[in-house]
Amino acid sequence: MPEESDDRALLERWRAGLRGDRDRASYALTRFVVLRWLGAMYGVGFLIGLFQIRGLLGENGILPVGWFLADVRDELGSSAFLKLPTLFWLGHSDAALMVAMGAGFALSLCVVCGFANAPVLIALWALYLSLIHVGQTFYSFGWEILLLEAGFLAIFLAPPWRLRPFAPPPAPLPVIWLLRWLAFRLMFGAGLIKLRGDACWTDLTCLQFHYETQPNPSPLSWYFHHLPAPFHTGGVLFNHFVELIAPWGLFGPRRVRHVAGVFLVVFQITLILSGNLSFLNWLTIGVCLSAFDDAALLRVVPRNLRAAVERRTAELAAARIEPLWHKGVIWALVAIVSLLSINPVVNMLSTRQAMNASFDPLHLVNTYGAFGSVTRERNEIVLEGTDDETLDEFTEWKEYEFPCKPGDPQRRPCLITPYHYRLDWQMWFAAFGDYRSQPWILRLIWELLDNDRAVLGLFAKNPFPDRPPRYIRALVYRYHFTDDRREGWWRRELVGEYLPPLSRDNREFRALLERRGWLR
Repeated sequence: MPEESDDRALLERWRAGLRGDRDRASYALTRFVVLRWLGAMYGVGFLIGLFQIRGLLGENGILPVGWFLADVRDELGSSAFLKLPTLFWLGHSDAALMVAMGAGFALSLCVVCGFANAPVLIALWALYLSLIHVGQTFYSFGWEILLLEAGFLAIFLAPPWRLRPFAPPPAPLPVIWLLRWLAFRLMFGAGLIKLRGDACWTDLTCLQFHYETQPNPSPLSWYFHHLPAPFHTGGVLFNHFVELIAPWGLFGPRRVRHVAGVFLVVFQITLILSGNLSFLNWLTIGVCLSAFDDAALLRVVPRNLRAAVERRTAELAAARIEPLWHKGVIWALVAIVSLLSINPVVNMLSTRQAMNASFDPLHLVNTYGAFGSVTRERNEIVLEGTDDETLDEFTEWKEYEFPCKPGDPQRRPCLITPYHYRLDWQMWFAAFGDYRSQPWILRLIWELLDNDRAVLGLFAKNPFPDRPPRYIRALVYRYHFTDDRREGWWRRELVGEYLPPLSRDNREFRALLERRGWLR
């Protein structure tokens, strides 16, 4: 009976501390949820690598890691590792790449299951940093550096050594605030880049085009696109509110932070439903969960678990024993992040604001942004091959189908978020100009002319399963959503030729590859 009274008193003191506006709340459950969420995002990142890295970066991939590192070493000499830190300097064979992806995925599962401490998160961060430093154009997206920045803060959020979910010391409040600072820069930077980047964000018309022209539309994108114009106008206004006004609430009193956090999370959910933006929106939700304390998150915990979770978080909050060295490390982190935040803040305030950029080789504090400009028309590159010996009007061309990006007009758009087909995404960029803006497409065609299994694994199907094609060409089509679902999902019209028919004995084709060092 005395023990029950002590427990009730402990819980009551803990609840009382949460009722005020001052930040006296505990964050044990917040830490538990944020770390598991980040573990899941790491898991998605490494899972993408397990299935795609050999075709993208492997020994016979589109942009082999070995070739890239050799060029970096030739250019930078003995300082190569310091300027491009990656574990793949130690080995970059297909086997090494797959082992690294497998190890990262296994560690991610450990974190998702609740076994997270600083060494585990250091290993995950180092592996993913190593990956994006050799990923070249296929790993040049904003969510990569966002995962690294959030993952770096997670190292200090996690218990230093113990692996138990609610292990002491309590979640350090300064790290919670650094996560909120990251959420603010992420959202506010995205809002500013829109106002500066494209007039359609100020005349409120961007969403009339966005759902149709975004990189990988989802099945719901068709329905979003056909909503009445007032919905699109309201959507842009909501976007501006969430990205430019709501983030300031992260620095307000407890209730204001919670309201801001709800807006930020709901906004990300709408983006998840309306398109496939890799794990960007999912990862953003994980960062924005730092707006909530334990009492707020307990409201969504199932009733049968709530009492046990409440007791564990109350016990940890009451223990408030933090080693002096740990406090020193945390405040050193605050000083480092504050110093490294200068360049991102200057960039946000600049009229020449850059988006998704890093200012240090470890990507510790970055600047972010998305859809600073919105394309009005959707052009898609369609690759076709033939095994005919002669090329004329009777040549039979067979189309290569990608896993997700629009191809066959009758095929339903995919829903894959948070997974990411990296080649599909880069093909969207390639359609903005000619092959000189995305020259890797020449390497892609070269490997397809050899029926390379790793590269073909990046496609939905191989139209030449028995032997390689003799020629491959690239055409540009303009895609539009149909007006009636009974007519299919897309309609398309031929715009022109992106690349003429190419074969492996084409001298000009080989010369282009050799000049870039892509025939080694």
